[in-house]
Amino acid sequence: MSADVLTRTTATAVKQPKRDPLGAGGRWLVALSMLIGLVSHGWNMFRYPLYLTDEGIYMEQAWAVLRMAKLSPYTYFYDHAPMGWLAIAGWVSILPGGFNAFGNALNTGRALMLIVHLASVFLMFEIVRRFSGSKPAAFLATFVYNLSPLGVYYQRQVLLDNLMMFWILLGLYLLARKDGRIVTAMGAGVCFGLALVTKENALFLLPGCAYLLHRTVKEQSNRRFGVSFWWFSMLAPVVGYLLFAQIKNELFPQNFNFNLESTTPGDHVSLLYTVWWQLHRNSNTSTGLSFSYLLQASWLFKDKYILIAGVAVTLLCLFAGRRNKRLRPPMLAMALMAAGYGFYLTRSALLDFYIAPMIPLFALNLGMFFGWLTRRTKQAGASVLVACLLVPVLVMPGGFLVKYNTKGQLEFSDAYRLPLTRLQEEQVAWIKANIPTSARLIIDDDIWVALHDNNPPYRYAHSHYKATSDPDVRDKVFHMSWENIDYVVMSNKMRDALERGGETWIIEAIDQHGQIVWEATRGDVSLSIIKIGATSS
Repeated sequence: MSADVLTRTTATAVKQPKRDPLGAGGRWLVALSMLIGLVSHGWNMFRYPLYLTDEGIYMEQAWAVLRMAKLSPYTYFYDHAPMGWLAIAGWVSILPGGFNAFGNALNTGRALMLIVHLASVFLMFEIVRRFSGSKPAAFLATFVYNLSPLGVYYQRQVLLDNLMMFWILLGLYLLARKDGRIVTAMGAGVCFGLALVTKENALFLLPGCAYLLHRTVKEQSNRRFGVSFWWFSMLAPVVGYLLFAQIKNELFPQNFNFNLESTTPGDHVSLLYTVWWQLHRNSNTSTGLSFSYLLQASWLFKDKYILIAGVAVTLLCLFAGRRNKRLRPPMLAMALMAAGYGFYLTRSALLDFYIAPMIPLFALNLGMFFGWLTRRTKQAGASVLVACLLVPVLVMPGGFLVKYNTKGQLEFSDAYRLPLTRLQEEQVAWIKANIPTSARLIIDDDIWVALHDNNPPYRYAHSHYKATSDPDVRDKVFHMSWENIDYVVMSNKMRDALERGGETWIIEAIDQHGQIVWEATRGDVSLSIIKIGATSS
């Protein structure tokens, strides 16, 4: 057989994937999208929003990884899988200044969130462009993702949800490459598995991802291997997490006791017991709020446009995806992922930041629907239509960038001008200047690392939640008595958390034996430090 015949035969046997070049125009749009993301998420990032309790929890757990070689400074009870704060710990470990590389621990975590966001912008652009074939649609999706006030608010914060969505987007990007390689399918599976061990609610995105996998590799000759290896790779991190718990004899509760009424289900923590408890959480418990309450009280107030438009385009993708053979798989997959996560939000007890993954999911649906809508329109015409859609939300008051203040004057939105976190920095500075490191403090988690990653550290500064729920802190440090507390450091709305969590002995210590020694207020944000024992009962 001649060399020419052999070459033609090999080319026929192995079907080459169709190349989909980005082109010079696409590269400029990607660069512009990432620049917009850098400005919108980076400007005033260390000052707004207020540091969150959960941000402090993840940073203190990353601190425990690096300083104590443990997954938590307290008893790790499998409230979340640890991949998220392991990634944060890896980030901190390469920085010259460690946790204080960007001023304090939470700023350092937020710097990582900015990098994650920029990487996610690139991935989202490529996912929409490759599946829809439209660069204007890809730019529209990333623009909304970058500038949605709801997205800016939560994606700046150190949240597991943001890290989880990065892995989801990376997995979708690998599937969007359609290069026919088994290793690509394996990489996409690993990404979904890492998302699951970052935050478990990624499970509700599985139907959409699995459907996209099936339809993407359907035409490949090695489709059976691609699907099998995707599932194998996806399950590997999850099985590793289960094996970790089993090795520590913490997979099952003692005597297989799953009774949620029991205050002590066994002599050790249990992964499966915690999962069982999580499944039975609802908005009637003290551990979360309802979907309807958060929708009206928080989410619509922050950004009604993305929520209304997102729901609409998700429904339209379900309808339109069935009418176009080429775009059917990605459109239906994006809609299924948004619908799956939306189902989770409506059925679970929630914290306000649980909405964060919906922003990229809605943006993906918006991009895919716009790509379908303009599939017969030239790129220039689609670009003009994108500009017409975006200009109003940028310039109109109450949109993405500007608003009217109380004096009727136009000003930038709070995200780009309010310096809220300075109050928390002032609170920490007062503690370090006026309270001895031997004092016993009950604090919120947002300042935990600032007090413990100190020389000398505040060894007896503990989270209010641990002071009432962790026997090692509750019974050995404070003994549930006001006489063993020196100060209570109140974060914003920490009083509400104490009351909602039934932490009555701390409330009694504040009300009956406390005196405010420091206080700061800005708008509806109020912080204080209360000395216990300063007044007689």
